[in-house]
Amino acid sequence: MLYEFKIDGKTVEVTLAKSDDVWTLSGNNASILSDGRIRLVSKDGAIFFAHSAKVRDTWWVHIGGHTFCIDHVEPGAAEEDNGSGLSAPMPGKVLQVLVEVGQVVEPGQPLMILEAMKMEHRIVAPQEGIVSVIHFKEGDQVQQGIALLEMSL
Repeated sequence: MLYEFKIDGKTVEVTLAKSDDVWTLSGNNASILSDGRIRLVSKDGAIFFAHSAKVRDTWWVHIGGHTFCIDHVEPGAAEEDNGSGLSAPMPGKVLQVLVEVGQVVEPGQPLMILEAMKMEHRIVAPQEGIVSVIHFKEGDQVQQGIALLEMSL
């Protein structure tokens, strides 16, 4: 899959590909450096250095001072806990808790806002349910993969 990013008027193409059950992020005129950075050359010759990280189904791509999120769910993929526990996608700080225990929520409803990598990340309800446990409060630091809250169906 090809993604195009516009950075300061320059176009950078990044490809998300799977080979031998391993996902890679690369680009046209791209090379991977010894420190793990990806060197990309835009269509008009500008050079950018990218960092990328994959957390579950989301690729976080940092290029030229900008951070992009690419959500890519593989066919047949499913959450390990069927959506009942919602985890931090990366280390960060809880900015807001938008729900209370016992509250009924709708699919896509924002539940919590995290700050990670100087970006706000919304944690949303994957389905209709009732908030059963909230593990963190505003201002708490969280680690990647830790359950933030739980829902019952």
